[in-house]
Amino acid sequence: MFRGIDDVDWASMEHAYGSAADVPELLRGLASPLPQERETALDGMYGAVHHQGDVYDSTLASIPFLFALAGHAGLPDRGGIVELLASIGGSDDGDTSGDDEEGAGDGQDEDFEDDNEDDNHAMAHAAVRAGAAVFLDLVTDGDPEVRRAAPSALVRFHGEPPRVLALLRERLRDEPEDGVRPALVEGLGLLARLHPGSAAPAVDCLVSLCGAPHDPGLRLAALGQLASCAPHRLPADLVPTVVALLHTRSQRIQPPNEPVRTSSDTLIGSLRRMRPADEEGAQLLRTLHQALGARTADRIALLKGQLSSRNTADRCNAVWMSAGLFREWRAAYEEPVALIGEQLGSDEERLRGAAVSVLEFLFTLAAPAADRLTALVESGTDFRGHGRATLDRPLKALARCGDARAVPHLAEVLRHPVVPNETGYTIGHLGPAAAPLAPLLRERLAEVPLGSPDTYDRAAPLLYGLGALRYAEAVPEVLRLLHGTPRELRSRDALVKASARTLGAFGARAGEAAPALRELLTGENAVTAADALRSVEGDVEAVLPALLGALAPERNAGGRRAAAEALGRAGAAAAPALPKLRRLADSSEVWERTAGACALWDVGGDPRPVLPVFRDAWRQNPYTRGTITACLVRMGGAGAPVHDLVRAELASPRRHRARSGGHGSHDVLDDELLLRDCRTVLEAA
Repeated sequence: MFRGIDDVDWASMEHAYGSAADVPELLRGLASPLPQERETALDGMYGAVHHQGDVYDSTLASIPFLFALAGHAGLPDRGGIVELLASIGGSDDGDTSGDDEEGAGDGQDEDFEDDNEDDNHAMAHAAVRAGAAVFLDLVTDGDPEVRRAAPSALVRFHGEPPRVLALLRERLRDEPEDGVRPALVEGLGLLARLHPGSAAPAVDCLVSLCGAPHDPGLRLAALGQLASCAPHRLPADLVPTVVALLHTRSQRIQPPNEPVRTSSDTLIGSLRRMRPADEEGAQLLRTLHQALGARTADRIALLKGQLSSRNTADRCNAVWMSAGLFREWRAAYEEPVALIGEQLGSDEERLRGAAVSVLEFLFTLAAPAADRLTALVESGTDFRGHGRATLDRPLKALARCGDARAVPHLAEVLRHPVVPNETGYTIGHLGPAAAPLAPLLRERLAEVPLGSPDTYDRAAPLLYGLGALRYAEAVPEVLRLLHGTPRELRSRDALVKASARTLGAFGARAGEAAPALRELLTGENAVTAADALRSVEGDVEAVLPALLGALAPERNAGGRRAAAEALGRAGAAAAPALPKLRRLADSSEVWERTAGACALWDVGGDPRPVLPVFRDAWRQNPYTRGTITACLVRMGGAGAPVHDLVRAELASPRRHRARSGGHGSHDVLDDELLLRDCRTVLEAA
């Protein structure tokens, strides 16, 4: 397996963390007799040699040894090695999910690095294709895990599609393991997508597998692949068919008798421990959901069917399937969200945890589950995790959906000596209903030590919460932080910025803070201080020098953008800044252009230089749309020439951040806020 490995000059090569001198040890670890060592080695290959899909010279040099390991009969865990080889070889199915819509740098060094990366990926793909004959034998290997991993690799890299198709059909007839057959079906669907010349017989085979007498799992697998490669061949009664098959399959399958896995602290080990109870069922339904894409009505109906199953694993899979639907597509989700809320009453910890995890990121969309969340919060069940000062997750979800029933429970949290850091940020979602919490936030802020390494981590969320509630009675406590924290304190600048921002949120009632804010006008936080001082005193002229200075070309881009936003809030009184704002609106950087254009309107009231910038930024970077739409709300009828963008956004079924590969914790919230503002723009017009 390792013939010639010591002849390779690994030390001259690199991987994600520098020298590749340790790669031979990782490769040998894949053949270790100890399961934990094999898992650690595979984790190291993904973590360094193939880090986040990258291909280095050491990755290329590893390919022959990985093929030797994969083809060594009797070696355990070779299925993971086959998957690694397929990942290194790259995708042949036109996947562009990694494209960056925000644009890339245009420097020559970056172009050179990109060219090198492209060359490495091309060489890796060619190398895996050159060795793809190995996958022919692995489809009939004695190890079911290897047979499960082989079909996808074979289809993607073998150069003779008719031969591959014949082999897949033969194996579907002869394969003894129920758990391997769905992988063969997946191979048929992939072949139909990648090789149009062989698509017709592959699709015909899939259609034949969708009906009796095939078992429910195989039929579900075939329907999922058919949806992705030939949706016109799907049955008209797709959803009831799938739900019926799902329920029949659930009645037949036995609880998985999984081999004992190692508990090593590796990414691979963590992923294995996170696998769903019915991993095959999860994969079958995930494939179907992804293939249905924008067919949200079918997907919602399918979720409702899954969530009505008597089988806990089916319902748990449905909850996790819903996450991708909610994050990517816009639709009326009241019914599935309410059904997910019903899962909070389950005795199954895994199911309750899945439901809480999904409801956490839905924010206002979680409202149909609010009653169930309240009941769970009041039950006292602990969802915080062991040994961590974190906010109880059902309580966080309840507060994030704006339900006032969270307030008394958050008050209890704030009465504890140690307050979870996210509490202050969570309170901001409750609006005026959270007003009773303000005195408690103030008390906790007064207790934050001034010279501790975690001063900022503890103070910043409390400051945010106080600012959101406009609780000016806390001015003395905020000034205590400004005046009392040592200059050498870690994150002091960030703490000063958070304090100044909170004082600005207090407005005119924070008059006693004006001297402290003036002292900051010449420091690192001059823009934030100037914005806050303008809010407190209402004197734009006094803060203009600081804001104009921050717009200078030699200042950093983030500072220029923040200064433009502050000038916009100052309104017409900031008219001396108009020449610099016009230059900013002509910047080569999309966020600077957007901020400059918004400020141009707020200060000058002339839509002519603003609207072309908005149209360009809207199309170039979807993340700017929330900022642009908020400005269009302020513009009223003056923004009418770009209202076509707003109408198109409201008509789009897809969430705006999904186009950029989003899926952050606030993507759904940001999209819902964008839709709200879009509606406001058109209603006002």
